[in-house]
Amino acid sequence: MNILIIENEIYLAQSIASKLSDLGHNCDISSSTKEGLRGTPYDVVLLSTNIGSQDIYPIIEAYKNAVVILMVSYVSNDTVSKPLAAGAKDYILKPFMIEELIRKIQHFQNHERLKRQNQTYERYLHHTFNSINVNEDVEKTELPLFICSGYQKYADAFAFRYAAHHDKPLQFISLSSAKAFNDIATSDNESVLFIADFQNLKKSEHKTFYELINGRSCIITSTEHVDNAPFKVIEIESDNNLFDQGEILPIEEYVKYIMIHFQNRFPDTELSKKLGISRKSLWEKRKKYGIVKKK
Repeated sequence: MNILIIENEIYLAQSIASKLSDLGHNCDISSSTKEGLRGTPYDVVLLSTNIGSQDIYPIIEAYKNAVVILMVSYVSNDTVSKPLAAGAKDYILKPFMIEELIRKIQHFQNHERLKRQNQTYERYLHHTFNSINVNEDVEKTELPLFICSGYQKYADAFAFRYAAHHDKPLQFISLSSAKAFNDIATSDNESVLFIADFQNLKKSEHKTFYELINGRSCIITSTEHVDNAPFKVIEIESDNNLFDQGEILPIEEYVKYIMIHFQNRFPDTELSKKLGISRKSLWEKRKKYGIVKKK
C-alpha cells in the first residue's frame, strides 16, 4: 500500500516508515499539513493531531477516499471526536506498538476489499435478476413462504429483492448440505433464511424441518410442487417451458429449444458440434421445425 505519514516528530515518522517499509509498504513523510497536500493518491494516511497549530481538516478532506488514522497524544473532542466526525476512520494513542498500527491498517484494508467485493456482487445480482419478473409483492408478502419453480433464478430474484426491500441480511442454506439443519438451528433471528433444495428432503424429514423453521423468517424453494405445507405456497412459471417440465425433456424438444435460442449466437458449424449432429442434420431439423435463422 501507499502510505503517507504526516508527523512533525521526524524521528517517530522515520521509525514508523522504516517498519512499514520492511513489510512491503511504500511510505512518504511530511512534516506539515501543507506539505502533506501533495496531490498524490494514498491508501492510508497516518495523521498526527499534535502538529502545532496546523489545521488537520484539509488533510482529512483531501484524503477522504483513503483510510485516515489519527495519531494522538491524548483523547479529546479536538484530537479524536471532531476529526472522526469529519471523515477520519480511526485513531491510535501515542506511544503505540507498531503491531497495533499494522493491525488497524490491515483491518481497514480488509474492510475496503470486502466493500469492493460486495459492490461487485451487488452489480452482478442486479444484472442477473434485472430481466426476471416475479408477480409477487415483496412489501406485502409475509414469511415463511414456499416458492416452487423449475427455474431457481426466479426464486433467487424474489429472495434477494425481498431482503433488499426490507433491509435485512439474507442467509443462504441448501438442504443438500449435511449441515443444513444445524445451520438453520444456529442462524440469527435478524436474517431472512433463504433455504433451497426442499425437494431433496425425505418425506420423513418434513415434520422436523417445519418444526425447525417455526417462528423464523424463511423463504424456502423447491423445484417440485409442495403438498400440505403449513404456510403459503406460490408457484412461479418461467417464460419458457423448458424449466417448468416435471420430467426429462425428449431429445428432439431439447434440440429444438437450443436451435431457437442459440442459433443466432453460434455459427452452424459450432452449433451442430455442440448438439452432436452434422450441419446437414441441423439444416434438416431447422426445416422440419419451421425455424428461420436471422441473417
